[in-house]
Amino acid sequence: MITIEHISRTADKLMVSVPEGDPLDTISAALIEFGVVASVTALDSARIESSLDAALAAGATIAQIEEVIALVSGLGVHSLMMTMAALQARSGDHAPLDAERQALWAHHVGDDPYWAGFESEFPGFLDAMLRLSPATFEGFFSYCAIPWANNHVRARTKELVALACDASPSHRFMPGFRLHLANALKLGIGKRAIREALAIAARSPVHQGVG
Repeated sequence: MITIEHISRTADKLMVSVPEGDPLDTISAALIEFGVVASVTALDSARIESSLDAALAAGATIAQIEEVIALVSGLGVHSLMMTMAALQARSGDHAPLDAERQALWAHHVGDDPYWAGFESEFPGFLDAMLRLSPATFEGFFSYCAIPWANNHVRARTKELVALACDASPSHRFMPGFRLHLANALKLGIGKRAIREALAIAARSPVHQGVG
């Protein structure tokens, strides 16, 4: 079982040479809090209401909150990440990509170094998804791009929301956590802000069901 202590140790190992940095600003902390309680791994109705009010009181805009909702709703793609390669292995299809799939790969993945880091956490996922369903492949990229289309929320805050959701008690999705932590560090986020985001994640309610 992966515990919050395990997550904290993982973060500490990856942040050995990272400076302490600044604490979370009030709006970012409020948006992270809202993100973890509104994510599919928590969906705590009472906390959603109180965190929404707290985010607005902190100065967050409706557009920023909506962008966070779009971001955390993408946690559903983790089901794809955990299944596509296994399903592809059982399909027996290892033929070269046809022209349609080659064009989709070139358009969405190409030689972007981001996807090289992604591949290290989810080996074979993108290729398997493309082979099994070009429609799902395109849908994955289209949906994941939504929270990044307008940038109402700073990229650094979105990475902290994402890593907090992945570290939350009802999820603890380490591949995604490591990926978003690496992204956060590349953006210059220091240890203090990351630890504060993890503390918010640790307080996230465990999913009790929705009546």
